[in-house]
Amino acid sequence: MKKYRWQLLIILLAGILLGVLILTRPPDQVTGDLSPQKGGTYSEGLVGGFQRLNPLFDHYNQPDRDVNRLLFNGLVKFDASGSPQPDLASAWGYSLDGLTYNFALREDVYWHDGQQFNVDDVIFTIDKMKEDGSITPSDLKSFWQEIKINRLNDFNLQFILPEPFSPFLDYLSFGVLPRHLLEGKSFLEIQESSFNLQPVGTGPYQIDHLIVENNQITGVVLAANEKYFEGAPFIEEVTFKYYATSEDMYNAYLEGEIQGLSRVTGDFLAEVLQDPQVAVYTGRRPELSVVLLNHNDPSTEFLQDVNVRQALMLGINRSVIVNQLLAGQAILADSPLFPGTWGYFSSSPIPFDPDLAVSKLKEAKYLFTAESGNVRSKDGKLLTITLLYPDDDIHRKIAEAIQSDWALIGVDVKIQGLPYEELIDQRLVKRDFQAALVDLNMSRTPDPDPYPFWDQAQATGGQNYSQWNNRVASEYIEQARVINDIPERTRLYHNFQVVFREEMPALLLYYPVYTYAIRGDVNGVQMGPLYDPSDRLAGIRNWFLLVQRNVQNNP
Repeated sequence: MKKYRWQLLIILLAGILLGVLILTRPPDQVTGDLSPQKGGTYSEGLVGGFQRLNPLFDHYNQPDRDVNRLLFNGLVKFDASGSPQPDLASAWGYSLDGLTYNFALREDVYWHDGQQFNVDDVIFTIDKMKEDGSITPSDLKSFWQEIKINRLNDFNLQFILPEPFSPFLDYLSFGVLPRHLLEGKSFLEIQESSFNLQPVGTGPYQIDHLIVENNQITGVVLAANEKYFEGAPFIEEVTFKYYATSEDMYNAYLEGEIQGLSRVTGDFLAEVLQDPQVAVYTGRRPELSVVLLNHNDPSTEFLQDVNVRQALMLGINRSVIVNQLLAGQAILADSPLFPGTWGYFSSSPIPFDPDLAVSKLKEAKYLFTAESGNVRSKDGKLLTITLLYPDDDIHRKIAEAIQSDWALIGVDVKIQGLPYEELIDQRLVKRDFQAALVDLNMSRTPDPDPYPFWDQAQATGGQNYSQWNNRVASEYIEQARVINDIPERTRLYHNFQVVFREEMPALLLYYPVYTYAIRGDVNGVQMGPLYDPSDRLAGIRNWFLLVQRNVQNNP
């Protein structure tokens, strides 16, 4: 045996080496990306209650709009930059004078009950929006009452406007209703119809059933529309559950009742951010928080001085407001147009620079005197101002922060909280204010048109509450809203923003953000800037829970 011992040793060593090679062999390689598969259910909490699943009635109820987003389609939809994209419409064009729009509709769209969609559904829906007795917002109703609609054939229609209006496409994202189910009913009859409980749309999901507890609708279950014209969703079932408060919704999430939080608010933001099982998404909301300055108030003539306005802007420590008071849930603003939109002009950030603010006040001849004490004055008039704000906790804290910042540069600020409706209707509308902390809301208007808040024509009776009177800036935005050439409109809006930055007619603070949270096992979720909170669901057709791995063994 001795003469074979070395051979046995070689065999033993070879076996060990082979075992090591097997154990250390690289794992099978995955070829390509994970392949999404159909199946699974997703559940999300909504704060609020069920009213009617009908786009005619969802203007004032966000939970209904969230569900309707999956049930119905509009003629057009908008991407994150605010650019219109085809939805039920396949293509459109307009006349050179901007008065006539021709639309071609898709011919492969079917209602959830199997009936084919056509142009009559669009005309029917618009007729209901402008009908007497409807609860459509008055400005929207008036808008459609002035538009002439021509039916060209089953899949083509024409809109004729009374005057050129570039943001017209904003008004074509409304959810279209099925004429064949609601024809012959008045608006009031539709309001009481069972259709609102069992709606029929064209969207990627269709109603499956309502969840009812103690005679109250507590949830809605949707099933994938396998015949959706853009392709069936991967997730087979989506459930929305209603909760009275954000706290109730969050507790339901902790108990495993839901996978998604429709909105993460400050009272539980920290906990959500620390949860390793949660994916958190943020998107800019369609709002701009500003300090409006009254350019025509005789008691604050100094606000007509551009150096003073610029000094006030430079004297606000907005980073403290965003990071400490808003827990980072906002983006510092540098334009009256939203960042990320096609009309936005990127420029250098507006700094917090109290030294430069002081220099500008000195340039405007506002100095400290023995009589004025810690408040700057000019010709015996103190640099003092009253700042109005909505009477809630967060706006009060922001107003106090501004008051403190401006005191450091020699500006005396008195702050006054008012109920929001009183602030708007009694003070801003009547131009009875010196400065006002407000949130300008541009929800559901993706076009970046800044005309309503900043044009000369809106200074009396409109929403140009500051009464900024700049002819050059007004010409830019007036021209931009009557032409359809996007490159030219972009150029005009860029010019407008340059003038705004130089003149600083109002003090830009921040753009709030919307925070959305979903358990990490839901894949494919993307969220960009929002024009409505329901936009967070725009890409739900591409979300998935199940995947397939195609593996290939190493040779």
